[in-house]
Amino acid sequence: MPAAPSFPVPAVLAKLGPLHEHDTGRLCAHLRRVPDPRSRRGRWYPLVGLLLICACAVVSGARTITEITEWGQRATTTVLEQFGIRRHLPGRRRAPSHATLTRLLAALDGDALDTAIGAYLAERDHTDVGGTVSSPRPAIAVDGKALSGSAHRQQRHRHLLSAVTHAPTVTLAQREVGAKTNETAAFRPLLEPLDLAGAVVTFDALHSVKDQVRWLVQEKKAHYIAVIKGNQPTASAQVKALPWEQVPVAHTVSGTGHGRRESRSVKAMAIAENLGGIAFPEARLALRIHRRRQESGKRQTRETVYAVTSLDTHQASPADLGGYVRGHWGIENSSHHVRDVVFAEDASTVHTGSAPRAMAALRNLAIGRLRLLGADNIAKTTRAIRDAPEHAVWIWGITDSPLLPGT
Repeated sequence: MPAAPSFPVPAVLAKLGPLHEHDTGRLCAHLRRVPDPRSRRGRWYPLVGLLLICACAVVSGARTITEITEWGQRATTTVLEQFGIRRHLPGRRRAPSHATLTRLLAALDGDALDTAIGAYLAERDHTDVGGTVSSPRPAIAVDGKALSGSAHRQQRHRHLLSAVTHAPTVTLAQREVGAKTNETAAFRPLLEPLDLAGAVVTFDALHSVKDQVRWLVQEKKAHYIAVIKGNQPTASAQVKALPWEQVPVAHTVSGTGHGRRESRSVKAMAIAENLGGIAFPEARLALRIHRRRQESGKRQTRETVYAVTSLDTHQASPADLGGYVRGHWGIENSSHHVRDVVFAEDASTVHTGSAPRAMAALRNLAIGRLRLLGADNIAKTTRAIRDAPEHAVWIWGITDSPLLPGT
């Protein structure tokens, strides 16, 4: 039986896990698939070692390349040795400099890094205990996010499109698009590599394009829930014209959080025979979601959203359908909000080469890993890991030392 770790485990970390028995070294194996952009001449640090330093620093709460560098400088000789960092001539291992990490992140192949991270997070053997999923089918949200601070002089800010699981919140794929209007063109390339058979893909009105949803159902064997707005005028008019007043509310839910109280009601109607169907491919049900929001000190707001889905009544209950729609909206709080508040993504002024996307990918990696290990408060967990570099090495399973109780 492996020896116990020689340093205390904070209480917030002791609640995570346990790690899967085959987890040791798995991140390293995936990172080896990222091509090294550096010239062979003059390389001193191995690429995987540098990426592991970045991963450990970000899961410890590092927000900038400077903070990643400082994490490496605080790492012990033993930790650097585990990353494959070689000794310099005086016989001491030295952490990479700020300039080394800056050049590397700017030159990385962003597609390759996102693919490696997505493949790592998609492997569901991160823990020995299965997570509880409220919905009967896995659900994946397609949503975009701007990197506001990446704009520089005449260069516009970067925009990323991601495929994120609803629960737990894990980014499976990410692509960079030139601007928000280009998200639609990146929809199919983003999802093409993923196994979507039987899954429910949720997206907003921007991606409610007939050819794309037809491709999802017919080729990827997935289901969809598509929000219908003005970009699909015929379908929008047909859905709104359905006799919703004659349909009883099928599901209601309310809750409080983030300083506000919300209530949602869901109505569902079969559309295959209504008005000859809806002008939208593979649509089986129409949905009407009415949401009320009351923020502290503000007036109550109301919003009605219409959607269509390829799921039929025997495949999902109204509660399931409402959960899928709510799960899509929840990506803002579970992923984007965490990246902005915990990791200060919007405040980051990194703008050179692939560095903005690489930093976003590392944040996705840290958030996804912690979610899969059961963390419900990312900020509190990263603070607990930050106190000693060994905690981060533990989290990634870089060594075969036990991380958490039960491993």
